[in-house]
Amino acid sequence: MSVDLATVKRVARLARLAVSEEDAARMTGELNGILGFVEQLDEVDVTGVEPMTSVTPMAMKKRADVVTDGNKADAVVANAPATDRNFFQVPKVVE
Repeated sequence: MSVDLATVKRVARLARLAVSEEDAARMTGELNGILGFVEQLDEVDVTGVEPMTSVTPMAMKKRADVVTDGNKADAVVANAPATDRNFFQVPKVVE
């Protein structure tokens, strides 16, 4: 894929950047160089390589899935104007 001058101007307009003719011409070459490098990455064989979360191997930090707080249903609904068996009661809004 290559980028032409019209594409650079369109992307600059979409990004709301003011780009002069000289800068647009310079950016055309730079963007083509970047895209050429990205196309080279397609040539690398990555079969059998696991995706990583970081450049260094590390395990995700996880906490134990245990209940640390609870059984406070009475306290949760204590200030509610109307409750029924620890559930909030609200007026019916749909007929």
